[in-house]
Amino acid sequence: MNRDGDSCRYVNGTVFTADPERAWAHAFGVQGGQIVVIGSDEDVRGALPDAAEIDLNAALVLPGFIDAHFHTVMTGEALLRADLLPAKDLADIQRLLLAHAEAHPDSEWVLGRSWLFEAIPDGRPTAAMLDEVLPDRPVALDANDYHSTWVNSAGLRALGITDGTPDPAGGRIARDETGKATGFLEETAAEIFAWAHLESLTSDEQRLMHLRSALEHLSASGVTGVIDMGVNAAALRAMAQAESEGWLNVRVVAHWLMSREGTPADHLAQVAEAAELAKRHRSDRLRVTGIKFIVDGVIDGCTAHVLAPYTNGEMPEPIWNYEALAPVVAAADAVGLQCALHAIGDGAVRTALNAVENAARVNGTSGRRHRIEHIEYLATADVPRFAALGVTASMQPVHCDPAIQQNWRKMLGPERSARGYPGRELVEAGARLVLGTDAPTAPYAPLPNMFIAATRRSAFDLTLPPNIPSYALPLDDAITYATANAAWSCFEEGTRGMIRPGLAADFTVIEPDVLADEPETLLSANVVLTVVAGREVFHAG
Repeated sequence: MNRDGDSCRYVNGTVFTADPERAWAHAFGVQGGQIVVIGSDEDVRGALPDAAEIDLNAALVLPGFIDAHFHTVMTGEALLRADLLPAKDLADIQRLLLAHAEAHPDSEWVLGRSWLFEAIPDGRPTAAMLDEVLPDRPVALDANDYHSTWVNSAGLRALGITDGTPDPAGGRIARDETGKATGFLEETAAEIFAWAHLESLTSDEQRLMHLRSALEHLSASGVTGVIDMGVNAAALRAMAQAESEGWLNVRVVAHWLMSREGTPADHLAQVAEAAELAKRHRSDRLRVTGIKFIVDGVIDGCTAHVLAPYTNGEMPEPIWNYEALAPVVAAADAVGLQCALHAIGDGAVRTALNAVENAARVNGTSGRRHRIEHIEYLATADVPRFAALGVTASMQPVHCDPAIQQNWRKMLGPERSARGYPGRELVEAGARLVLGTDAPTAPYAPLPNMFIAATRRSAFDLTLPPNIPSYALPLDDAITYATANAAWSCFEEGTRGMIRPGLAADFTVIEPDVLADEPETLLSANVVLTVVAGREVFHAG
């Protein structure tokens, strides 16, 4: 195999290029880190007669996946935590957590992730539930959506949270009827108290370990690039060090995470900081391209901003309302930054669209390719606005896996649930769709993500009925949205995302041919090889 990036011919393959001008080929040639020729075996041999030759044995070749919404360092750290996603009830959570604590007796905090609201009695986690098994060591458990953190009593004390601690802007410290803090932190309360504290305990060496772990897992799953949706100074520092040391084997396009805290002047100062970072980090391996807003929360926790109340009567305000958001989006647009706006509820999606529309009105049409993330539910009237405003629709099929939809559907009710995760509606209305995973809020592997996109079935439980099967996407289209479209979304369509002469030799080899077999094959297929810039970064076996 071509381990050193020299010129090489890849022949006898089944090559899906994601290139609308030529979707399929049998062979291609690589030289200087780029695709230089594509066609038949004879075409490639004739163009590169002296190159080393690799027989693909009819394996499927795809452009390297570009996860269009990812959290790189956070995913590496999450892989070290107790995985609570399999837990069906509180007893399961307690059992998994206690086993993790016993396996890590020297850890100051016991950390877990990915618990589901439907596994908690009444969907209301409390410190007392964790105190039953871990009364003395502080515990912090991030929900599956990473928009809330559940802590025990020792955790509350370690974070300095008392019954009198005020709620931060855009967040909530849950309290019982007497005003006592219950151990549940929503939105910015989780970020400001739990996340910030745990980050302060993490060394740069540990972050580098987390980053390396994430990169290794990504390469082994066929991912050659990510769009990181929310880096901070510590994560960016780790990525820059990996780049300088030559082991950043996954290309990273980063969005600087905006804090809702502070005044309008503070928000504009964050834009200026991101603009400076964009000038400093602009290589082909690490580039800062814009900023990320968390406009609202999540439907599971009833913190996503909706236009009509949830079934429990709640109707939360957005984290970023239009008055706060619009001038910051306009300022970012004016200095050349892309804006990525997390918006899950229909109210937040409308707010985000209105802010982008205002930026165009203030600055003129910029062609900045601003984007809205998640779009789990939106008003029918707002569907055509994506194409009209040139807004990229960034979605994550793994979030609509039927196995994790019980509470989501319960909170919205049957009428709204019937239009959940409407990626196909947006495509048919002319919007540009890109796909990612939002790991660590969901599994990072792209092939199961493509399975859900193409079937709307569960990657966890094949017995479950599909989630609105009419929204399923053709598999080759889904792959294109996760490769070529993802590259386009960050202005890199001229450098990568397809197997086309002149573009980077970023590709992955899959066995068996998932485009020829039944969709279920996506759940068991193997990544044989992953190549970035003509160099192997993963080789099975």
